[in-house]
Amino acid sequence: MHLTLLTRAACPLCDRMRAEAQAIAQARGVGLVEIDVDADVALADEWGAYVPVLLLGDPADNVELCHYHYRHDKVAAALPAAPAPATARDIG
Repeated sequence: MHLTLLTRAACPLCDRMRAEAQAIAQARGVGLVEIDVDADVALADEWGAYVPVLLLGDPADNVELCHYHYRHDKVAAALPAAPAPATARDIG
């Protein structure tokens, strides 16, 4: 499972969403892929007006979690629970 963040250059909203998406991806143990929509005509046509866009999976899966502004409630609900921290018993 991974998240895909659709962004573009010189986009302050993209910078904010990137920081939030990186934090939850790391906390939940999922990958984060970032794609510049302006580098792909089809993505720009479909998503360009909504950037930044955070998707669950690949753009082809078409599962939008949020656009313009990060929605922690929707993103958190779509991801698996955070992995349990390792304990001394797990390590030794």
